[in-house]
Amino acid sequence: MNHLSNIGLIGLAVMGENLVLNMASKGFLVSVFNRTTERIDKFLAGGAKGKSIAGFHTLEEFAGSLERPRKVMMMVKAGQPVDDLIERLIPLLEPGDVIIDGGNSHYPDTNRRTTYIESKGLFFIGTGVSGGEEGALKGPSIMPGGSKAAWPLVKPIFQTIAAKVEGGTPCCEWVGENGAGHFVKMVHNGIEYGDMQLICEVYQIMKDHLGLSPDKMSKIFAEWNKGELDSYLIEITADILKFKNVDGLPLVDFILDAAGQKGTGQWTCKAALELGVPLTLITESVFSRSLSAMKEERIKAAEALSSEDFKTGRLEDWKTEDYKTEDWKTDLRRALYASKIISYAQGYMLMQAAAKEYGWNLNYGGIALMWRGGCIIRSAFLGKIKEAYDRNPDLTNLLMDPFFKDQVEKVQGSWRKVISDAVLNGIPVPALSAALSFFDGYRCERLPANLLQAQRDYFGAHMYERIDRPRGEFFHTQWY
Repeated sequence: MNHLSNIGLIGLAVMGENLVLNMASKGFLVSVFNRTTERIDKFLAGGAKGKSIAGFHTLEEFAGSLERPRKVMMMVKAGQPVDDLIERLIPLLEPGDVIIDGGNSHYPDTNRRTTYIESKGLFFIGTGVSGGEEGALKGPSIMPGGSKAAWPLVKPIFQTIAAKVEGGTPCCEWVGENGAGHFVKMVHNGIEYGDMQLICEVYQIMKDHLGLSPDKMSKIFAEWNKGELDSYLIEITADILKFKNVDGLPLVDFILDAAGQKGTGQWTCKAALELGVPLTLITESVFSRSLSAMKEERIKAAEALSSEDFKTGRLEDWKTEDYKTEDWKTDLRRALYASKIISYAQGYMLMQAAAKEYGWNLNYGGIALMWRGGCIIRSAFLGKIKEAYDRNPDLTNLLMDPFFKDQVEKVQGSWRKVISDAVLNGIPVPALSAALSFFDGYRCERLPANLLQAQRDYFGAHMYERIDRPRGEFFHTQWY
């Protein structure tokens, strides 16, 4: 290659390769490096052949192939491998060069790395990249944060390769300082956990208590994907349910019900605990995956802990002529939609708390726009969140926006019916239930925390405030 590359990328796993191919397809010259040189050679002889991509077997050659200021993007495993690679890169770079971490790093690590790398005269960007393998190739959602001075240097590349929504708007914009980009990506993944769990709970109601076939369920989800639930996860659920095994039977019925997780959902819940945010729905979704992993123990419990005596049969009414097909479909759709609103409301509460804690200036409407395309939680629904923050940039909670307030209030009957019938029939709906419980708690003017404070004061002299005295004035009672 006769010209210096516009950007370099290290880490040629599938996500890395696809990002490189995406960049090259948009006219950028890209240098690549990988720890195992065999991977470089295989890529250059395969997918990268004939494209504006150059591979190098040493970091020194790789760094020397980049135009100034250099832009080096790392797509390596989160944790120590990132730190190790940074230490190898620093001596090869010059003041003003940019190191980019595009992996799923934990945001406190990005906070630390930004400070450290800036102390070396370099810039650092920690960016979330969502959309999976297909998104990386065709256009992901990109959520950059870190050294703000580096944003103009990478903006033309990032916004060119990102997914586009209405009017060609890229699903990529500057998020905020230090670890803000990785924090927003972490919240994205937490909401993803919630969305998936909600869909799975509705699926279980359809399957186990309405007796619907996967083909029938697929048609329902496909129908829902044309309305307010229009989203990538609803779309792929319809595709999954109609997919057949080699014997012609639904493949989904052959998949073991033990879910995996890579830790970003747990990070989200931990951040919520640290910041004091009631992230109940997403937390229940993470716990549901943990419970699903206890497969052998659940098999034994299913034999020993029967609930047949307590089933009311109310869900059986859904299959009678008195309760029309369109009625139960409507109830389930509404319950799923209302719970989805709660999931996003909680996610935004967490981002607002983090912004306050870390001094980040987050653009909440812009974040919704970044999630509109390319990423796993992309949906038409996110456009309404963008509109909500356009109406009121200081919105405290999505539930206080007129649109979302109206949407939740008008589906409460269906929401409560689905959850109460599920509970009465022993159907686990932890995420749906958590959503409704949060809604009821949030709109409850007086919670029983007054008794809780009295208990704390009784056994620990923790004191309490009074409703007939100004806030901030504390009292202690000798209860015994």
